[in-house]
Amino acid sequence: MFSMNRRTRGEVVFDVVNNLLMLIVCFLTLYPIWYVLVNAFNDGTDAMRGGIYWFPRIFSIDSFRTVFHSTGIMTAMGITVAKTVVGTVLHVFFTAMVAYAFSRRELIGRKFYMLIGTITMFFGGGLIPTYLLIRNLHLIDTFWVYIIPAAFSFWDLIIFLTFFREIPDGLEEAAKIDGANDFKIFYKVIIPVSMPVVATIALFHGVYQWNDYFTGVIYINNMDLQPIQTFLYRVVASSSTGANTMIAAMPSNVSRAVTSQSLKLATMVVTTAPIVFVYPFLQKYFVKGFMIGSIKG
Repeated sequence: MFSMNRRTRGEVVFDVVNNLLMLIVCFLTLYPIWYVLVNAFNDGTDAMRGGIYWFPRIFSIDSFRTVFHSTGIMTAMGITVAKTVVGTVLHVFFTAMVAYAFSRRELIGRKFYMLIGTITMFFGGGLIPTYLLIRNLHLIDTFWVYIIPAAFSFWDLIIFLTFFREIPDGLEEAAKIDGANDFKIFYKVIIPVSMPVVATIALFHGVYQWNDYFTGVIYINNMDLQPIQTFLYRVVASSSTGANTMIAAMPSNVSRAVTSQSLKLATMVVTTAPIVFVYPFLQKYFVKGFMIGSIKG
């Protein structure tokens, strides 16, 4: 009598091939990151010889010293942190508040508003009309150009809405009996029980705000207002000009060990590392926020 746990040869072959394919995909995904790290921590002049694939040949942190010595990158880092924090808080608050209103059956014109919002998910005005709108709102070269246009997302509203519809009506009814109005119910009852989806949307938008470089390229001319990703874009896009400017500000004994290429790689590591370190701590909320709206029980 055969055991029910005995696997056929086809199943074993499938598992082996599947695991090999996954290992290949993981390698192709992770190795470019490792390559950037290895070359960023290698002596810049030595790295120009090539042949560095797995470990630094001559370990050096001079490229990182040059990056952190630049006042421009530290200013850009401050702008990025500020816009990520402020933008994420306001985005979560406004999107959740509108989603709560949409979840109320007594909202007049709810279906019409949903139709209009759904259309905006698929059709936009385009870059030039958007630029003209931002200019007429006097947001060009201001910090608020990062915040106001991204303060609301209909896609995120749908995620909030799905979650809010599963909250028992008894919670709101109990709050109304105690004399709470709609706004007090929202921030005293709804938000506290919605932390998984709040963390999910905060992670979504926080990553977007951190990685967004295009807004700074299009709407910002003042270098003191550019975020870190725009700073990195301009260092890379300007060939060696931006990197050489940073090198020129360093003492001569350091700048000899730094090249424009090693400086670009070090800048990539510095701009990417913070969000990479934060993401694992929020991942459990990310997964729970997506699953909780799809499970009935």
